[in-house]
Amino acid sequence: MTKTDGALVLAFALAVATPAPAAEHVPAEAAIAAAHPAATAAGRVILDRGGNAFDAAVAVAAALAVAEPYSSGLGGGGFLLLHRARDGKDVVIDAREKAPQAASRDMYLDAKGEFVATRSLNGALAAAIPGLPAGLVLLSRHYGRLPLADSLAPAIELAEQGFAVTKHYQMMAGFRAGVLKADAEAGRLFLHEGAAPEAGTTIVQRDLGATLRKLAASGQAGFYAGPVAKKLVDGVRAAGGIWTLEDLQAYRAVERVPLAGTYHGIRIVSAPPPSSGGVVLLEALNILEPYAVEHLDAAGRRHVVIEAMRRAYRDRAAYLGDPDFVEVPVGKLTAKPYAAELAKSIDEEHATPSSALPAVGAASPQGPHTTHFSVLDTEGNRVAATLSINYPFGAAVVPPGTGVLLNDEMDDFSARPATPNGYGLVGDEANAIAPGKRPLSSMTPTFLEAPDRIGVLGTPGGSRIVSMVLLGALEFAAGKPPADWVGAPRYHHQYLPDEVQFEQGGLDEAAQADLKRRGHALKPVDRRYGNMQAILWSLTNGEVSAASDPRGEGESVVWKPHLASKRLKRAAP
Repeated sequence: MTKTDGALVLAFALAVATPAPAAEHVPAEAAIAAAHPAATAAGRVILDRGGNAFDAAVAVAAALAVAEPYSSGLGGGGFLLLHRARDGKDVVIDAREKAPQAASRDMYLDAKGEFVATRSLNGALAAAIPGLPAGLVLLSRHYGRLPLADSLAPAIELAEQGFAVTKHYQMMAGFRAGVLKADAEAGRLFLHEGAAPEAGTTIVQRDLGATLRKLAASGQAGFYAGPVAKKLVDGVRAAGGIWTLEDLQAYRAVERVPLAGTYHGIRIVSAPPPSSGGVVLLEALNILEPYAVEHLDAAGRRHVVIEAMRRAYRDRAAYLGDPDFVEVPVGKLTAKPYAAELAKSIDEEHATPSSALPAVGAASPQGPHTTHFSVLDTEGNRVAATLSINYPFGAAVVPPGTGVLLNDEMDDFSARPATPNGYGLVGDEANAIAPGKRPLSSMTPTFLEAPDRIGVLGTPGGSRIVSMVLLGALEFAAGKPPADWVGAPRYHHQYLPDEVQFEQGGLDEAAQADLKRRGHALKPVDRRYGNMQAILWSLTNGEVSAASDPRGEGESVVWKPHLASKRLKRAAP
């Protein structure tokens, strides 16, 4: 048995151990919650045309690739968690990027062995082989009802006709303007005279529209072979990167068995490695389960949640990586007896110094400007998808003639032991750079399945993704509506640095004083963070509700699709 096989067997055992609840009703309405209104509109069009949730997910993801170039794109990747209603199948499409075959363990170190952070963040050398196009093809072909070309049509129109610059776009473009203008194509597409364009400016991406048309017409070969692939490789190599045509042709999105566990009778389904999200989420919830946190006062609850985060993130750093390359002890880390032992080490009155836990030391970053969307159709099919190009505008390079903005996901590997990156996340050799390897991720698309209701949620946010989903899951467990999951104040601990980070307004003065009294170091974040997209379906009456994070510019809709019951004949693969 290979390491991958072992990980899948463990994941499968966890998944089947707690079967999903049987619904007495189908949803009364469909719902979409996405990080940009244009993406929500694209998914709605597809459901109204008779597509299912999986077709809509293709449309939403592709539209986000157009309208949120700072967060996701065809040059990036992600994890898509699916539930198919007709047979109850749960599956994750792993469209995570892969290191090129010419990648090496020390490729971002200088002659003295020092880590050079800009090499893994800016420029073509920072780019891993994209996974999103392959993921969308797989999703459409294996699970969708409509031809891929139909599902991509709204994104193609959006790319060719353009979208309006928002204040958030303007802020992100301003942040990365210096790097974007260093690349002629990126600067031409996303800036105006070398600076962030004014709000309301129309961004047109005709080359990206043409690339989407190639993908629509030829599937995977439309992107990973032929003229588009040649333009990508030529552009990457001209800009100092190391891609080859063989790298692109060898890429495959893969299906993985989701991780599943329980928390007070709620079934939790989330992403497996090479995402750390499901492992860390399940481990933290298992640690919290004996505490019955809903019965603790607010201060006591906050303290034990932070201590659970600390321990779960420590194990993320020590053990997690690409299961095709390293042995990941998923069964141990998500087992309740293991969590119970960790829970015993929590002092309910005092913070545990991270230095008191077994040490770990290697960088394992992930950028904060990812995106997420959630979809539910009236048959009960559902999707939670988290996508990324890592840092805002990725590597800030666009190979000429493609419109494809490259990711900088190579920065998600551990570049050198004991060298935390700008986000401070740490890891170990399990996440070291290797040819063909997928970097560790924090993406946590998640289903929450109680006997009477089902939640679909996820968020961007880099290292804080798992802690945000954890806090959202606790709101779901308390019976709160989606608006409370996405709007709850946020705080975070990731083992190292040993500090409680909290968003603007996340902890009031009394809460801060209590945490300091218990020995926690605090670090306020000068803004609100995250962009959660959530859907709730009541199994008792079929009612559906949804919410988009008030911190972002996303949109959630709940409606009865005009043609939801009409099954259209799909095209041959």
